Amino acid sequence: MRLNRFFLPTLREAPTEAEVPSHILLLRAGYIRQLAAGIYSYLPLAQRSLLKIQEIIRQEMNAIGGQEFYLPALHPAELWKDTGRWEVMGDNMFRLKDRWGRDMCLGMTHEEVFAKIAHYEMRSYKELPQYWYQIQAKFRDEPRPRSGLLRVRQFTMKDSYSFDLDRAGLDLSYNDHYNAYCRIFTRCGLEFLVVAAHSGAMGGNQSHEFMVKAEAGEDWVATCAACGYAANTERATSRLAAIEDEDAPQPQPVKVSTPGQKTIDEISRFLKVPGSGQIKTLIYMVESEPVLILMRGDHQLNEAKLESALATTVFRPALPEEIRQAMGADAGSLGPVGVKGFRIIADRALQGRKNMTTGANEDDCHIQGVTPGVHFQAEYFDLRTVQHGEGCPECDGILAVAKAIEVGHIFKLGTKYSEALNARVLDQAGNLHPILMGSYGIGVERILSSAAELYHDEHGMILPVSIAPFEVIVVPVSVRDDDLLRAAEDMYARFQELGVDVLLDDRDERAGVKFNDADLIGVPYRVTLGQKKLKAGLVELTVRRTGERTDIPLADAVARVAGLIAEQRRCLDDRAAALERLEGRA
Repeated sequence: MRLNRFFLPTLREAPTEAEVPSHILLLRAGYIRQLAAGIYSYLPLAQRSLLKIQEIIRQEMNAIGGQEFYLPALHPAELWKDTGRWEVMGDNMFRLKDRWGRDMCLGMTHEEVFAKIAHYEMRSYKELPQYWYQIQAKFRDEPRPRSGLLRVRQFTMKDSYSFDLDRAGLDLSYNDHYNAYCRIFTRCGLEFLVVAAHSGAMGGNQSHEFMVKAEAGEDWVATCAACGYAANTERATSRLAAIEDEDAPQPQPVKVSTPGQKTIDEISRFLKVPGSGQIKTLIYMVESEPVLILMRGDHQLNEAKLESALATTVFRPALPEEIRQAMGADAGSLGPVGVKGFRIIADRALQGRKNMTTGANEDDCHIQGVTPGVHFQAEYFDLRTVQHGEGCPECDGILAVAKAIEVGHIFKLGTKYSEALNARVLDQAGNLHPILMGSYGIGVERILSSAAELYHDEHGMILPVSIAPFEVIVVPVSVRDDDLLRAAEDMYARFQELGVDVLLDDRDERAGVKFNDADLIGVPYRVTLGQKKLKAGLVELTVRRTGERTDIPLADAVARVAGLIAEQRRCLDDRAAALERLEGRA
């Protein structure tokens, strides 16, 4: 490709709304432009990178027996109503009516559509297993689009689905996808980790996320360097230091006045009781009914864990007027003692505790000397969010909690969708069984954004060779010098003959402009042709990743750079193969 004809609208400065590195760099480098909030146009550089990512995904999906589909993005509401997700997805789903007034939606994912195909087309266990996938636009009416391509309303997803007769088959399908994902992200050049995850609205009983640690991430992961434990904080647990409570000075709880003291910190200062000695009471409306949620005062509720405990997604924090109607007091003075007729759910960190302080369900009053299991009864679940520095639940190590970007997520769905949509097959004995499904997603744009987050400097992006829009850029410092231009054109042609993805900067621009653009867009190698060195039979090779500059013979330049590119690809492939052997698939 010749840069003189290539559309490359680079920017000196990023728009003010861009905050995270990937958003800033993708805008400045001319990869993307915003059309509306959370909606982006992909310009030629982005499209070239995204197509390379998609090709890696296709190769690895096909390698495990995947078959590519392309399904409608526009869905009838009935499909989603059959599985119950029409309501569950809430305002995140784009909904519309067709000209006849029928409810429709834009697909956020395609479990329902694929399960419906299985319902109509599959009859026997002999047709299983099946791996079906597609790479297609998805839609989410994100309430707060931000961070460039990391939080958007239209995005490209590779979503695949496995279909099996039994649990053993699903385990094998899940493992195939797990290993394929490790190969995909490795070949894309990402440094990633795999963590246990919460399934959420997808359903199912097991899931893993593939995460890239980055400050731009909106997820938090807890990891242990000692044993390799890793989990999203939506699911992570930790080992807490034991607390020895003193016995209460009175046999029964005592009500005390706490005028104007509402928060945990305020009560700590006023009553000289640490947050760890308090019970924090939250009121949630669960399917329209108030439920008390109890936490240790210095702990934070994790709503993903609460969803698992409640076994429903239909819940929300109660409004102030709902709290007063249910409890007779405002938030900040609430507690479980004496409460009747309401479900009470408590975090496990409260089990075995005694002599604690909590609200009295009377404004400006609290109760001291409260013992869980004696002065109130509750159901106990793991509800808390783990914190950095807490003990690992599986060894003596310490957890580190860091931000991360989710680039992939895999789920064991079981029969949730096949039962709802009647996708059944006959087993060996002639009995009908619902098909067991798995669901496996990859955010295509998130791979590109994650690479930009991981690999950049003050000059621009440093993209892995496997997903960079071009592998090498040839830069004659002046196109007005016939000898330089002729040598650059010859080099360009020879790179093309070898199948190298090459960009020729044949613009009539200053050398500094050309160098800055080459660094900004993230091309791994730059070959610079200048008058003095060319007369000596030399060109300058710059490695973008290290910044190293080396003079090399003009005659050897094409073969040498092509060899470096091939070596980088081999290194990524070897790493992927090593991961595969580690997982036992090779």
